[in-house]
Amino acid sequence: MYLSILSCLFTYICILLAVAFFTLLERKGLSYIQIRKGPNKVGFMGLPQPIADAVKLLTKEIVKPTMANCSPYFIAPIFSFILALLLWQLYPSLYSTNYFKWGVLFFLCVSSLNVYGTLLAGWSSNSKYALLGSLRAIAQTISYEVSMVLIMLFPLFMISSFSFFSIQEKQDSIWFSLLMIPMSLVWFASCIAETNRAPFDFAEGESELVSGFNVEYGSTGFALIFLAEYANILVMSLFTCLLFFGGSSMFMLISDMAFMFKVLFFAFSFIWIRASYPRFRYDLLMGLTWKTFLPMSLSFLLVVCMLAFNIYY
Repeated sequence: MYLSILSCLFTYICILLAVAFFTLLERKGLSYIQIRKGPNKVGFMGLPQPIADAVKLLTKEIVKPTMANCSPYFIAPIFSFILALLLWQLYPSLYSTNYFKWGVLFFLCVSSLNVYGTLLAGWSSNSKYALLGSLRAIAQTISYEVSMVLIMLFPLFMISSFSFFSIQEKQDSIWFSLLMIPMSLVWFASCIAETNRAPFDFAEGESELVSGFNVEYGSTGFALIFLAEYANILVMSLFTCLLFFGGSSMFMLISDMAFMFKVLFFAFSFIWIRASYPRFRYDLLMGLTWKTFLPMSLSFLLVVCMLAFNIYY
């Protein structure tokens, strides 16, 4: 029991550090892509910048809007942050203290709850911009999560298991992405929408919603929402590698390092896409998810089901 608690605490500390320096990577990456300088004034090459940002946010005064609903207003950032940390319990490694036999179902349940944090934050702020951002997030979530769940069924039908450990072991000979390249690309696009990142950042569109659902948050509340968003980026990059691009072997250090670099590549792809593409129109995302992603997912899933039926029976 004590080993499990210590392992969880160590994991969460590492996640927070990774998120902090991933924000530095994003600011540096965006600056060099746009041919300008990134953070370079705080310490050596700006490396302590994430720590300075954290100290600034956590020491600012917590201000609540006068008309806000008090309890949901403070609960929403904490709720989003806890959900983001819970997903990291599913990473199958040699040092895991918990084994999730139904890990995929746990992932779907927790990820589908993310929208409630955004809804609470937007509704409880009692601001029209925040409310519009939260309503956008709900419609957006319904649109892409249907196809995302269908895409997750592909590896499950191929291995007949809900365990991430089994998915990891079955990709030693071939990656699942090589068997279904279009679906792996649709999955990654859905991951971008899941994390509210550009070009699908409609819930926090600065140009029309003045930062959207989190407009009334500052100091610690904003920091928790910020940490939850970037923790979700890293965990979705991890599950992209795990589901479609080969998991790491549990007994080989070289394979673990290769898996880490694959995760970093997909995490950096979020930054690269943000720097390359403008925000979509909202109706274009709705059309993309319902008229393109969903029919493609159903069609490919039918093919996979037929193949799985022929193999097993």
